[in-house]
Order: sequence, then C-alpha cells, then structure tokens
Amino acid sequence: MNTGSDRGTNESAAEESAVRATEAAEGTEAAEGAEAADQAPHVSKAPAFIKASKGLHLSWQVGVFVVGLAVIAAGVAMLVLPGPGWVAIFAGLAIWATEFAWAHLVLRWTKRKVTEAAQKALDPKVRRRNIILTSVGLVIAGTLIGFYLWKYGLVLPWNLKDQ
Repeated sequence: MNTGSDRGTNESAAEESAVRATEAAEGTEAAEGAEAADQAPHVSKAPAFIKASKGLHLSWQVGVFVVGLAVIAAGVAMLVLPGPGWVAIFAGLAIWATEFAWAHLVLRWTKRKVTEAAQKALDPKVRRRNIILTSVGLVIAGTLIGFYLWKYGLVLPWNLKDQ
C-alpha cells in the first residue's frame, strides 16, 4: 500500500541532497530552489527504527491516521459546540500531513487560500463594504428587537404573574 509517504527504493536522502547541491552550483535561482523544495517528495516523519520495519511503519501510519481523525472529528464537533473548531480541524490536517502526501497538499492549499482571504479582507473596498453590511444588519436587528419590545413588552421569566 503506497501512501506517498515513503521514498522510492532507488532514491535516498544523500542522492537528493547531491542533486540539489549540483543545481545550486550551476547557478539556479533561490526562488527556483524554494519551489523545488516544495515539490520534493513527501517523506514520512516517523523515526528511523519504525520506518525500518514495514509492518511497524504501517501501524505507525494507522495510528497517525486515527489520531488525526479524532482531532478533526473533535474540530467538527466544536463547530457547533463551544471551542476552537477550525483550529482543531487544521491541527488534525497537520497531524495527517506528517505522514500522508495528500494531506500535506491539502494543508498547503488551505494555507494559501487562508492567506489570500486575509489579504482580500484587508482590501479597503472590501473592508468598507463589510462595515456597511454589518451596520445595516445591526440597524435591522435593532429595529426588529425594538418593535418586539414595543408590541409585547419585556416580561422576564421569573416575573410571570399569569400562571
């Protein structure tokens, strides 16, 4: 079962670093080197003694998957319950990204989208629009609450007399 977290049999860390050193010596730009590092094959973060045994490594991956799944499930629950739901979901993805290449790609895509959304939110036009929409929403909510209080009044549950 190939999860994308192991290196190929013909590929070693020494060979990869030698290739990178050769490219750097040939004068490749730093940006290209950073891009190549992002495209490098995903390597399992398991300790060497665990990677040495295929069965033990598979058990490690199952354990990482179960722990990541539990954290993500807790995060999904915290979306409707009190708690930092999105933080837990991203933490679960980060746990999965230590072992699985697909999770690493999803986490990288998510980070990029969050950064783009943060930059977009700081745009003055978008910020002005959001402030105007929030103000209009608060005025509408205040008007509805005021109408309800005018029509029915404020009766607190502990002061009910008609029981």
